[in-house]
Amino acid sequence: MQDLARRSPAERKYLELLAEKFPTTQSVFTEVINLEAILNLPKGTEHFVSDVHGEYEAFEHILNNCSGVIRERVGQAFAMELTRDEQADLCTLIYYPELKLRRLREQDRLTSEWYAITLTRLVRLARRLSGSYTRSKVRKAMPVAYAYIIDELLHISPDERETRLAYHQRIIDTIVDTGSADDFVCSLAALIKRLAVDHLHVVGDVFDRGPHADKIMERLMAYHSIDVQWGNHDIVWMGAAAGSYACLAAVIRNNVHYDSLKILESAYGVSLRELALFAEATYRADDGMSPVEKAISVILFKLEGQTIRRHPNWHMDDRLLLEHVDAERGVAVVDGREYELRTRDFPTLEADDPYALTPEEQRVMDNLMNAVRSSDKLRRHVGFLFEHGSTYLVHNGNVLFHACVPMNEDGSFCAVNHQGQMLSGRAYYDYADRLARRAWHEHDQVSLDWMWYLWCGRFSPLSGRVVKTFERTYFADRSTWEEPRDPYFSHTEDPAMCARVLEEFGADVERGVIINGHTPVHAAAGESPVKAGGRLVVIDGGFCQAYHSTTGIAGYTLIADPEGMRIKAHRPFGSIADVLDLNADIVSDDDRFQRNPRPLFIGDTDTGADIRGQIADLRALLDAYRTGEVLERTGA
Repeated sequence: MQDLARRSPAERKYLELLAEKFPTTQSVFTEVINLEAILNLPKGTEHFVSDVHGEYEAFEHILNNCSGVIRERVGQAFAMELTRDEQADLCTLIYYPELKLRRLREQDRLTSEWYAITLTRLVRLARRLSGSYTRSKVRKAMPVAYAYIIDELLHISPDERETRLAYHQRIIDTIVDTGSADDFVCSLAALIKRLAVDHLHVVGDVFDRGPHADKIMERLMAYHSIDVQWGNHDIVWMGAAAGSYACLAAVIRNNVHYDSLKILESAYGVSLRELALFAEATYRADDGMSPVEKAISVILFKLEGQTIRRHPNWHMDDRLLLEHVDAERGVAVVDGREYELRTRDFPTLEADDPYALTPEEQRVMDNLMNAVRSSDKLRRHVGFLFEHGSTYLVHNGNVLFHACVPMNEDGSFCAVNHQGQMLSGRAYYDYADRLARRAWHEHDQVSLDWMWYLWCGRFSPLSGRVVKTFERTYFADRSTWEEPRDPYFSHTEDPAMCARVLEEFGADVERGVIINGHTPVHAAAGESPVKAGGRLVVIDGGFCQAYHSTTGIAGYTLIADPEGMRIKAHRPFGSIADVLDLNADIVSDDDRFQRNPRPLFIGDTDTGADIRGQIADLRALLDAYRTGEVLERTGA
């Protein structure tokens, strides 16, 4: 804020509004002192994951064990007094308190002594973790019903330790005596997990392949602090929910292909019965393709053809392959070359207009779209992605996006023509974000088509490759299935190119990191997720079971804490039953690749910058109180 003589009317109005919240100099002093103190707390721990692809149980366990951080903290706190088995038992209790208590009850192990010892250990661990936060923030993380009691148990100063020991012990004894110990165990376990991770970044692709993206979405919606960078598999679901027929056909085909139809029918209430009846009446059950897969594939490629034809500026005419199908001969003739087809079964293909839906196909898709639009659960989930997500995020000097920044072969940012605008780099991402939101709110054809383009368009920043769904569906020659990748993926092996990308997005060119998902890292073949000397991290390690044999692991978590950055490579997850019965945790390999010159504080983060701005405004309000420009409200 400027001084009194130079304040604009807008600034004076802002100070008047700020005075409603802080009506006296004393209230301003108090808030400034509080904010200055917060700047000197340790930076919160951030976790980054990507490409979860509907694998709910593995993802749920990663959230519950905080990517192995809980096990680390238990080891630090109890290394000298608990065996490894006892530490593992305590960890499992923190991960799944309700289920673990049920198991222990069945084993008749829940004695008063067990409760007293366990509650004391949980309090000690929660106290250790709470030191990085203000008491106010810790209190807000507690269940309301027990906040006062837990707050009392957590806070103890060295000079009163002996005097309060009996007091704390009496609280724990009373918790056990009153039969509320189970609730307190669950509450403390939830608090410990909440304090272990301050913020979660999901760098795209919650949906597709795995069967339970809906459960993951429910879990994310309940998470305390989160953002999402949309992946191409997210955007196609978002496009379908917004009203894009091409996106809806792609969603259905993906679910047919990966045998995960339950998410549409059971989770979101979208019945595929009419599609199945149409397919069985129209297509043959041969060629190694089911009638449903044949039906939805033809519908998809027709709708994609219509979309491409509406946008000649996309230069995607080479993807108009349905018109090259010679069903009678069982080949597709492309650029003068014949390709053998896996099937000759194309009964709805009309030679004069191969991209027109038949009346039956149109009716099926209209009814499917009506079902999608009527799914309250799907609308809630997609609404959450729009509210908490974006195409990219610049955060604490790093830039997060799912796939790539489209580039030319020479390493320059690729300018793409959309609606007469030549866009590249950050401006292209901003345009993509705006048009996606327009599709959700306005449902116009241009923005709906754009959602399909973001899913698989040639220069889509969320895809970054030439998508060969047609060839993979129909061509017997597997050499045609290769999907050329954007030059971004090779250029960003160079630290200098990564610095250019960071600069383009306004991130920290010196110490910032590009954080991507999308491209599975072949860890089994020796590939590292940390590239370009630590300037780029690719965190798609294969949560999806279909990728485990390719990647050799089962997902990554990138962790940014006060000390720097490290990445955890997770081994394949068994089951929650194994965790409960055998304490079989996910094993994670840890690699710290970036170490800060000194531990970071909140003052070093984006949150710190916001707080300093608040402090400057409050000091301006103090000045206005002192000069009489704004009057204190001492009676407030």
